[in-house]
Amino acid sequence: MAKAFFRLQKFLRRTQFLLFFLTAAYLMAGSLLLLQRTRLVVQQGSRGTPAGQALLVPEVLGAGLADPRAAQSPRPRLPAGTATLQELAPAQRHGPHWLTSRNSELRQLRRRWFHRFISDQEPMQTAGLKAMKHTAEHKGTYMGCFSDDSRERTLKGAVFYDLRKMTVSHCQEACAERAYTYAGLAYGAECYCGNKLPVTASRPEECNSECKGEKGSVCGGVNRLSVYRVEELWAAAPRRRNVIYRGCFRAPENLTDTFPASLIQPNLTVEMCSEFCSKKEFPLAVIRGRECYCGYPTGRFSLHGGADRQLCSGMLNVSTAAGGKYCLVYQTPVQDTRCTDRKFLTTKSKVFVALSSFPGAGNTWARHLIEHATGYYTGSYYFDGALYNKGFKGEKDHWRSRRTICVKTHESGKTEIEMFDSAILLIRNPYKSLMAEFNRKFAGHLGYATDRNWKSKEWPDFVNSYASWWASHVLDWLKYGKRLLVIHYEDLKQSLIPKLKEMVEFLNMTVTEDRLLCVENNRDGNFKRSGAKQKNFEPFTQEMKDLIDRYILTVDEALRGRNFTGLPREYVPR
Repeated sequence: MAKAFFRLQKFLRRTQFLLFFLTAAYLMAGSLLLLQRTRLVVQQGSRGTPAGQALLVPEVLGAGLADPRAAQSPRPRLPAGTATLQELAPAQRHGPHWLTSRNSELRQLRRRWFHRFISDQEPMQTAGLKAMKHTAEHKGTYMGCFSDDSRERTLKGAVFYDLRKMTVSHCQEACAERAYTYAGLAYGAECYCGNKLPVTASRPEECNSECKGEKGSVCGGVNRLSVYRVEELWAAAPRRRNVIYRGCFRAPENLTDTFPASLIQPNLTVEMCSEFCSKKEFPLAVIRGRECYCGYPTGRFSLHGGADRQLCSGMLNVSTAAGGKYCLVYQTPVQDTRCTDRKFLTTKSKVFVALSSFPGAGNTWARHLIEHATGYYTGSYYFDGALYNKGFKGEKDHWRSRRTICVKTHESGKTEIEMFDSAILLIRNPYKSLMAEFNRKFAGHLGYATDRNWKSKEWPDFVNSYASWWASHVLDWLKYGKRLLVIHYEDLKQSLIPKLKEMVEFLNMTVTEDRLLCVENNRDGNFKRSGAKQKNFEPFTQEMKDLIDRYILTVDEALRGRNFTGLPREYVPR
């Protein structure tokens, strides 16, 4: 009896193990089958399956990050009552291949950006960083690891960020181009330039942050700078920012009180004065006869209201009395850094403000101006890695966090507009906006589309789809926006300080005059295309012009109907 019971117990144990094994095998097989079917659906979607059956893959920017503005709807919703616009827009049932569904693409975009951002933040293996070679691959002389205070930086002549592609060589070249002696790197992605070596040295192992764009190289650490001497690179480095003539101005009553540094030199030249002021880390070089002064644009010397250049003719190498009325002003390669520090809001904003514009209307430029004027980051409805990498740190923040002073958006639907308490509505000439956005889609933020792109079928399809969006965007915000400040791109460009003051006051911020003048001295930012690339043909056909001009008249009438100033004269066809 005992033997039979023992055999039964042994059999049950084996059966229990066998059942467990079969259950696990069944679950694994089911998982593999599910993954295989999912992959098949995605592949079918990429071959032409309708959008509802497969996930859409967003367009990829040059740096490998998804392009957020490609997620915009090619057929914007026109507000009710705008039958005129609906009649003007040609029927577009099928757009170009890069025009895709906004909502599904935004979801894919955010997932992709989030995973890439998380992967960038993974803790580094610091054990091997201590033994890295600092000078093997770089021309500059490595000076050592130094302590750095974020509130009062030692190297503060110029500041650059590249949160994905920073390398030691990139930082050295950027500082050499601007005639600095030292280049310092921190946090693996931040570059600082200056002409004075930091005082407090740190232990070599404290500089342990790997460069974001160069594995195996050290780019400082937390409050630590890896410092290189780059003076020997000056001769070889291309000068991207030369000494710029700013004009002839009436001299302030007391130049010594107005400007922190000065030099009296017989046979003074522009090069002598500029080099002296660059060494002293000042952006302005002011010449009056044999006197050289260095400083910043301030309320006492704002560089507004320049005088006739003839009043300054023959001033160099002349013994000018202390009471000379006029002076020559030049801008040195040194960056004005009085307004470069930015941060997130310490408490959540009570008013949710949008910075709304049609793509290509200068939204990134406006964000640059607002951030440097207020000292606070702006946010974005999209996650644009290219902007984040260049220092727009609000890109990584959720757009509804309320830690940013305003939020960039190109949306124009009723629901998307009514989420905001107020908005700055930025409007640009549709001809210029369409060309700027077309350039960005095919060549990124700083490039230009090729002649082949302009002459392809993509361009007329783009105009037909996007021209109506330019109009409906403004009309929707005029209809559903709760509190609006309308800013025209052309007015902002022509009268920067008054318009920027208006924007800052709308954001309920107070800004000093010196900070506004600093912004004006750094007005372009890092996303200005170099010059206007001339095309040897007219990209707009007469049919396109007729369509766009009718949209312009419709928007102009709507603005005036809401008691706003109409569109600038250069928009309106004459």
